[in-house]
Order: sequence, then C-alpha cells, then structure tokens
Amino acid sequence: MTDTPLTPHQNSIELLDSPLGDQIVSAIKRTIGASNTTKPHGLHEPEFPGNEWAYIKDCLDTKWVSSVGSYVDRFEDDLADYTGVKKAIAAVNGTAALQVAYQLAGVAAQNEVLMPALTFVATANAATYLGATPHFVDSCEKSLGVDPEKLKHYLESHTHQKGGRCINNSTQCPIVALVAMHTYGHPGDLDALLEICQRHNIILIEDAAEALGTLYKGKHVGNHGYISCLSFNGNKVITTGGGGAILTNDLRLAVRAKHLTTTARQNHKWEFSHDEVGYNFRLPNINAALGCAQLESLDRFILEKRHLAHRYIAEFNDITDVQFVTEPPHSKSNYWLNTIRLKSDDIFVRNSILEQTHRAGFITRPTWKLMHHLPMYSNCPRMPLSTAEQLERSLINLPSSAALGRTS
Repeated sequence: MTDTPLTPHQNSIELLDSPLGDQIVSAIKRTIGASNTTKPHGLHEPEFPGNEWAYIKDCLDTKWVSSVGSYVDRFEDDLADYTGVKKAIAAVNGTAALQVAYQLAGVAAQNEVLMPALTFVATANAATYLGATPHFVDSCEKSLGVDPEKLKHYLESHTHQKGGRCINNSTQCPIVALVAMHTYGHPGDLDALLEICQRHNIILIEDAAEALGTLYKGKHVGNHGYISCLSFNGNKVITTGGGGAILTNDLRLAVRAKHLTTTARQNHKWEFSHDEVGYNFRLPNINAALGCAQLESLDRFILEKRHLAHRYIAEFNDITDVQFVTEPPHSKSNYWLNTIRLKSDDIFVRNSILEQTHRAGFITRPTWKLMHHLPMYSNCPRMPLSTAEQLERSLINLPSSAALGRTS
C-alpha cells in the first residue's frame, strides 16, 4: 500500500478519502458506466426478463402455489439437465439442502465435518443442526476454496485410521466429510480434494450454493462430490426468492432426499403415514415457477456476468495495490460476486475503502467473518488459518448484478 496503514488507535475517518479509495471508486464507475445518482448500485440485484410473470400467474390461476405442482418437477428436471447430474431435488433453501445432504452422507452427532473457515455461516450451521461439529480448514489464495496441500499435510499429522474411518487425534471423533465450498462461484481444486478424501476415507460434499453455471475442467460443479447443493436466494445468479437444491448422480440418494424433504411421508392416496423423522423442506410450486423462468435466462446471465468481470479485470489491472480475483486454472466461473483483494491486509484500510465506496453510491461488502471468529464456533477444532485470516482482512466484493455487464 502507498498509504500508511491505520493502527487501532487511529480514527478510521482519516482514510475515507484515501488515494486508493479514489482509484477503486473510479474503476467501479468506469466498469459499470455509473454516474452520480441517489440510488446506490446494489451488490447483486435479481432481474426478471422472461416468463416469470406468466409462470407465477399460472400458479395463481390454477391455485397450485404450495409444495405440490408441475413447476416443482419441471424445475428439478431442468436443473438436472443444465448441470448434467442425474437428479436434482428442490428444497426450501440452500441451508435445508445442505442439512439433508450432510445427513445422506452419514453425518451425525459426535462426527466432525471439515469445511473452510472462510464460508457463509450456513455451511457450518447445517452440520450443527445434525449434532456434528464443524472442523475448520484453511483457504487457497488462488481459488479462495479449501487449500489441498495444507489439508493433505494436516490430515497426515493430525488424524489416523480406525475401522475404515478417519479419526481426529485430538478429539477421537470421526471426521466423516469434507465440504468443498466454491467461493463466489470459483471452483476449488476438486481433483486434489477428491484424492485426499479417498486416501483418508472421507466423503466429499460440494457446497455449490454460489456456483450455478460454473465449470471445473469442462464439467459443471456438483458432479464431483458424493452429493452437492445449490442456493437460489434473492442474490444468487438465478433466484426462486428463497430456495435450494440437492444434486446427485446416485438415484438411490435422490429417492432418499425426496423422501426426507417431504416429511418422510409414504405414498398413498389419502393416508398420512410417515416412516421416519423427515423435514418440511419441499420448495413451493410458485417459487419453482420463478426458477423455471430464471433458468431460461441463465446462459444470458452468465455471459453478462463474465463480461462484467472482464471489464473489472481491465480497469483494476493498473491499480498496483489491488488484485482482482480471477477464476482458477481449468475452470469457467460464473463470477457470482466480483471480488478484489487489497495488498494490505490491514482491516482498517479495508473498512475505510468500504466506507468510501458506499458514500460514492456503490454497495460493496467485506467477505464473511471467519467461522471461528463467531461465538458459537470459536471452540471448534481447526488447523492453522493464516491464509483465511489474511483474506478476511483484505477481500471486498463489488457490484456484480448481471445487468451491469450488458452490452446492449
């Protein structure tokens, strides 16, 4: 950084108009063609350019608005076709999808689940709902996902095998699964992570909540793990308002997922018979209708988002104190949230940039607070997290709506 980093005793207002902040604001303005306006440019706003109104009206006209209806089945089929998996099971949100995916992978009470400390809280919450313990691992600077090399050495020195299971030397609890979270739409090194999982008898789960439309070595993410999940929250690449999905290439798992997400009710014309504890996690038909229309525009959204990313790359290329986060090798990212990394990892510098961009009318945000910095997860097992700690202090998300990348 050319500016002197702030110390905790300095007033953060001193850097609100820093030269670096001016450069970043100017780069954003040039990228998205923004002029001064009283309306802030949001981080990731949805748009509804196609059949959204028609499909939702059809639900209202036919009165099929709840958890049964043709759009739910169609949305699942369309998702499977788009991602290349054998089956997709729609759920009420991405967190619910993760919880069921963990359960199907065998995660239970007294188990541990490896996951990045740099993730959205749902990745950890879903494991906790099942009585399992999140076990936090470090991130890779390039992909922002799990660092395979660090994880490999960590498991070799901190775990052992017993009865075909990976056991944490410190807690003596089984480590059942590893969650590969595709941060901001950028895929992690899935081949390396899968190899580690196979060597240590751990199940690979893909948290692809942010990665619809992302390819890893030519194949859509969600095809590499034992089971995978998507999210369709209002700020995702496509939205169903709220919603998520479980992806699997195992038809047996798909049947179990559908059963668990529909209160474990057995098929019958009129009887309400349930054979296990299930969940009311089914996506409503009216939300699925929105999703069907959104999927019809997904290729266009991805094209626009990648075009926006390339414009950002060109604008930030000459700012020496900032690095734009680009897609990892052998991947094609959806660039869900365009992200810059400050070369200074002083959190006061980061916060001053956030203040300056917000005052200029651009909604930017930092990355998530690391999971072990949250009070409920502060005592969970974890490996050294040096890279994640640096990323937490230096990452900033930029306005990333697909419409900002439109050329005409």
